[in-house]
Amino acid sequence: MVATLTDIERKILDYMVQYLRANTYQPSIREIGERFGIKSTKTVSEHLQALADKGFLERDPSRSRGVRILGMDLSGDTVSIPCYKDIPADRQGARSERAEMHLSLDRRLGGAKGGFFIRAKGDELGVLDVHDGDFVLVEPVQPEELIEGDVVAVRGGGRASFHRVSGNGRGLSLQPVRAGSEAAPVEDPASLPLVGRVTALFRRLDGQISQVSLTAH
Repeated sequence: MVATLTDIERKILDYMVQYLRANTYQPSIREIGERFGIKSTKTVSEHLQALADKGFLERDPSRSRGVRILGMDLSGDTVSIPCYKDIPADRQGARSERAEMHLSLDRRLGGAKGGFFIRAKGDELGVLDVHDGDFVLVEPVQPEELIEGDVVAVRGGGRASFHRVSGNGRGLSLQPVRAGSEAAPVEDPASLPLVGRVTALFRRLDGQISQVSLTAH
């Protein structure tokens, strides 16, 4: 059974992975404290020890920055993608630290930079045979790149929802993926408040997903 991380433990671990990838060495306890507004180095050390006790870190008290992250592929061949419970309704909501977790993929499967996962809920994407709890990859897209049949996430009314793109010879229209809703014409595709295009689906057939959290790319 994988140990569960607290919110601050997950954020510290994410930050350490990000820092390591950028600098090739670990942040100091003081730098971690400054990043999260923790004034006490003892408190930071306690968080690191909790991560070590749960099997995410290995600590060497005799060395400066003597921490080694365990069980994660930190090579340049992988990319870590944020996963959200809901489609971020605005750009502020898509900040990496607001993610529920991060999932690591081979860089060739991770798609374009700026992409993120959404954990599907109920039947919101049932027309695509997406099940509750599936991970749906959404990647940035420009209006001129859209083609017939694309499924996109669009902002509107303070929230974001999924739609299927349709072309009717006179322009684009958006068909909500939930049954019973009518298509809405798009008068100016260039002004369409796109969040991104659905490009991939990840499903665990046993219904389990690791709680290990990685930093965003």
